[in-house]
Amino acid sequence: MSKALVHPRVDAVGEATARRDGATFLAEVELRGASAAEADARREFAADVARDLALRPKRLQPKYLYDALGSRLFEAICELPWYRITRAERRLLELHAGAMTDSIADLTGVIELGCGSGEKLALLAGGMRRRARPLRVHLVDISPAALDLSARTLATVPHVSVVTHRAAYEVGLRQAATSPLRHGATLVLFLGSNIGNFHPAEADAFFRTVRRALRRGDGLLVGADLVKPEVDLVRAYDDPLGVTAAFDLNLLVRINRELGGTFDLADFTHEARWNAAESRVEMHLHCRRSQQVAIAAAGISVAFEAGETIWTESSYKYVPDAIAARGEAAGFACGEQWIDADAGFAVTLFRVD
Repeated sequence: MSKALVHPRVDAVGEATARRDGATFLAEVELRGASAAEADARREFAADVARDLALRPKRLQPKYLYDALGSRLFEAICELPWYRITRAERRLLELHAGAMTDSIADLTGVIELGCGSGEKLALLAGGMRRRARPLRVHLVDISPAALDLSARTLATVPHVSVVTHRAAYEVGLRQAATSPLRHGATLVLFLGSNIGNFHPAEADAFFRTVRRALRRGDGLLVGADLVKPEVDLVRAYDDPLGVTAAFDLNLLVRINRELGGTFDLADFTHEARWNAAESRVEMHLHCRRSQQVAIAAAGISVAFEAGETIWTESSYKYVPDAIAARGEAAGFACGEQWIDADAGFAVTLFRVD
């Protein structure tokens, strides 16, 4: 699990089980007084839900886990003792922030894709304080709450100015990389094991996209969770306190609230599965009984069978050499790699030579 803006891989598409009513499809998406941007986002949400619940197996895009409540629940997950990614990465940043930034000469800009709370970026910026030169930071996230929290965290860091982009990764990256104020070298941050939310082919495409946006002398810093015992992986994504379950189920709450859905939370339970063949943890919402769920703003009524699941997120786990190889295949030079062996987490620096 990590901040996700991508869809779980669609391996097969079955017969649609959702019925569309063309006369009502998306007709009620816009709320009275909503801004055009909010209406567009709601319309996209409804269209994505209608499409993805017609797939086999049913899916929902993980980026929709992160409404205001979902973002807060994810921050709580990061503090759980069973979810060690955040603390491991924080330790590596505290120990090696200087080394991670010193190898990028003339570093004047940072682009963080999926900004979270801003704490990790603040640690990196702290490692650059001896340079005593301005640092322009671009924060890219689809969550307004995450952008606001990160901006407030970084407001306390000397010599740092912040620009926020409420956008998907590729769009925000393009906006930041083409800024007329860009000068010197840029370091792109993709931390928190966000790379694990991509199917391998999507991860390759992501690395190529970032490489195209960067110039000689720029860099990319990637955090990745490593393969570890199955019991540890499953517990990290299905914690005993039920915080991750609440995070997953909140997606149904959001559909009910924003799209007029009729999901009954008592009919669904959270599941985490380790898929060893694909080297990924999967999150699913398990349907307890056969039922029909209407979603007014999407103009659909979806049939669920008892035991059927909605696949909401995948988190791929890596071995260190595989991370390096993926970046190198996209045209990066792999620099240093810092590993927390106890927690099984790696931070890898790639450079554009």
